[in-house]
Amino acid sequence: MASTGAEILVSVLKDYGVTFVSTLCGNGLNRFYMACRDAGIRLVDTHNEQAAAYMADTYGRLTGKIGVCAVSSGVAHSNALTGVANAYFDGSPMLLITGASAGYGANRGVFQEYDQVALAAPICKFSRCVYRVEDLDFMVEEALRTAMSGRPGPVHLTVPLDVMEAEVDGAASKRARPPSTVADLQGSQSRGVDLKLVEEAVKVIRGSERPILVAGSGVFYSGGQEALIRFSEAGAIPIVIPIWDRGSVERPHQNFVGVVGAASGEPRLLEDSDLIIMVGARVDYRVGFLEPPKVSPEAFILRIDVDAAELMQGTVPDMAVLASPASALNALAEALTRLGGPTHKEWMREARERWRRFRARWVEKSPPAGKPMTGWHIVNALQPLLGEDVVFLIDGGNIGQWAHMVLADHYPGRWLTCGASAVVGWGLPGAMAAKLAYPERPVLLLSGDGAFSFTLAEIEAAVRHGLPFVAVVSNDSAWGLVVSTQKSRYGEERVIASRFGGVRFDLVAEAMGARGVRVENPRELRRAVEEGFSSKVPTIIDVPVSVLGPPDVV
Repeated sequence: MASTGAEILVSVLKDYGVTFVSTLCGNGLNRFYMACRDAGIRLVDTHNEQAAAYMADTYGRLTGKIGVCAVSSGVAHSNALTGVANAYFDGSPMLLITGASAGYGANRGVFQEYDQVALAAPICKFSRCVYRVEDLDFMVEEALRTAMSGRPGPVHLTVPLDVMEAEVDGAASKRARPPSTVADLQGSQSRGVDLKLVEEAVKVIRGSERPILVAGSGVFYSGGQEALIRFSEAGAIPIVIPIWDRGSVERPHQNFVGVVGAASGEPRLLEDSDLIIMVGARVDYRVGFLEPPKVSPEAFILRIDVDAAELMQGTVPDMAVLASPASALNALAEALTRLGGPTHKEWMREARERWRRFRARWVEKSPPAGKPMTGWHIVNALQPLLGEDVVFLIDGGNIGQWAHMVLADHYPGRWLTCGASAVVGWGLPGAMAAKLAYPERPVLLLSGDGAFSFTLAEIEAAVRHGLPFVAVVSNDSAWGLVVSTQKSRYGEERVIASRFGGVRFDLVAEAMGARGVRVENPRELRRAVEEGFSSKVPTIIDVPVSVLGPPDVV
């Protein structure tokens, strides 16, 4: 029985558990759309390719499953690469499928022809064009495995129209059901943990006086949340998470001492540690490149990662363990427990106290009451609503800093920030993707007004596709973080190109078929969010605030 290239492509996606594709229609996609419809894969079309790509990236980051985005050729491909770049920075699994005219690749100037593969390649683990329908099955599977293996990341395939429409004879692929998540794939490919290395690592840990555990996104993607806590408790080792990495501290825990690398700073912990355990985490500016003055030159560096290349990324460690973070953390916890339990209790107490003192100016002292509110008031009003069933997304500068400082006793995987790229503007399509991933759970987006404006038209797409969520927009009519920085460094008269006119986001939402609400005090905000959770359409809550970020509070 003959199958078209589009049908083959969709068949592989379905085998990998893909249930929806975010997209914007255009050149080369019609056959793919028909194959998706026939196979029962949902198409969620947006107003901008950037938003479609953010949806795929967000889905991958939230679930560890492959997110898929399909766009047309030329500038559409360029637009989508913003979301691909976010997946690249954060190491999240996504596939970008780009259409192309028949005859693409011959350099004869067919409609919108340029080198899409080369443009995507620097920010993708795998970037190819499929020129023969006979190769399509193999190349799609290779792309998906690559996206989900090792350190996850984005992949790209350009599939020209003639390949989409071509037919090939033969029976359907006999492939076994592939793993559907990164954690499943890492588990199936696990080499196990080198027990000799575990013994050596435990000796180093027990011999240290002030260890610290830097838990990166790799812990989340390996399904290592419980193993992380088990290991931290077994060794009485403080946990920090690089800001914008995926969180793995699912419930409030006394061993979690916040994020590192935030603009608002952190307590002195890395500087005084004699052992830094990097687990599924990258060496970059957020950890001071593991160089003085952020890290003592005498500090021992232990790295754990499932990806061999990541073990030597940024710096050469004193010890490297190649293993799934979940497997390695469990093995280390068992070994520490067997040898007599925690040996760093005093250091753990000191780290907790440093964290408490550092946060006191934001947690124990509130900004003045009255109107307008501040980001502090918004975050404190939302905190009681963030139950274990709520998916919480944070998009924006000042408001993101407030969230990290105030909501700092845990950092669960159901909370999502921009990722290591520090991009703003992904949140609205991200909320749509979160509702697709978890249709029965409330989705709450906390966004700055500048960030929310990037993809404002997607409110209509969310309404049309029946994807209700609640968005709280912190509206200071400015790029608040930039204003704060300019004022502190140069003075009020040198605040330049960082303010804009007021936008009534509640009225914009109503014009697009959503619920629009404007609130001016914390009590009203809580009530509006609770009502929004039961709405059948998106609820956009406009909250006027003053320009005030955590660094402004002294």
